[in-house]
Amino acid sequence: MVITNNTTLPEESELNVQELNLSSAALRAGAFHLGKQCEQANNEFMLCRQELDDPRACMAEGKAVTSCALDFFRKVKKTCHEEFTQYATCLDKSSGTMAFSHCRKTQGVFDKCIKDNFDWDRPSYGYFSRAKVIQSAREAPKKEEKVSYPDATPGLPEDYPKPPAKYGSRFHWLE
Repeated sequence: MVITNNTTLPEESELNVQELNLSSAALRAGAFHLGKQCEQANNEFMLCRQELDDPRACMAEGKAVTSCALDFFRKVKKTCHEEFTQYATCLDKSSGTMAFSHCRKTQGVFDKCIKDNFDWDRPSYGYFSRAKVIQSAREAPKKEEKVSYPDATPGLPEDYPKPPAKYGSRFHWLE
């Protein structure tokens, strides 16, 4: 996006949103359930960004994603705080890459707490990489019509004389 003198930027008050003050391990621990619970808001935001190619037009959708994530982590903190903290700590300290494979036991405890309290299942393997058709309340942007230009130079008539090349053919080995 190119910014010119005619570009209007949003006011700072419009940009101020409460941020998620969580560590990478905590975000990674809640990622699967968060992605499932905030899927609709996140899809709307990504669809807006992709279609409009202007981040200013998608600020409301971005705020909805942040709000959904805040609500999700508040709910988890109220009901499954201990299990979540154990799982996030395990991810943080078990390996340098925060691999899930080292923390399957604490993951199971956290998933059981989420299932018991909210009746939310952990998404199946590959759920987020499946192709999906998104139903959106926003109308699709108008597509630009492709401009078709007529051929600028008319071809030679069929009966126009075509003498042989003056210095021979470029493809002399084919003759």
